[in-house]
Amino acid sequence: MRYEFCQYVTIVDMNDEVLSEVVFEHGEFESNAVAIGSSVLIHQLGLRQFDVVYDKREGKTIRYKIVDIEVNLIEQPTVTRVYLEPVRLIVGQHDIGEVE
Repeated sequence: MRYEFCQYVTIVDMNDEVLSEVVFEHGEFESNAVAIGSSVLIHQLGLRQFDVVYDKREGKTIRYKIVDIEVNLIEQPTVTRVYLEPVRLIVGQHDIGEVE
């Protein structure tokens, strides 16, 4: 079954003031059945300026829990979104620069 994996990301400054909140789309993946509470291993998220990107440097993988599964019956074909636990990124601390 195809799932669209998403994650809420809150971007804050060093004073913990919210600068923005976005839904980062990890993409669509083919997988066996998933359940709330299951873990997903994926690249850690970071910031390039104020854009949320993958931090693909060596050793930057992380495990996120699935917190919600949404089945949208209005869209055709039906879309199943899997939401990973939210993450908070701090400008200046989670910057990854220009690393690809």
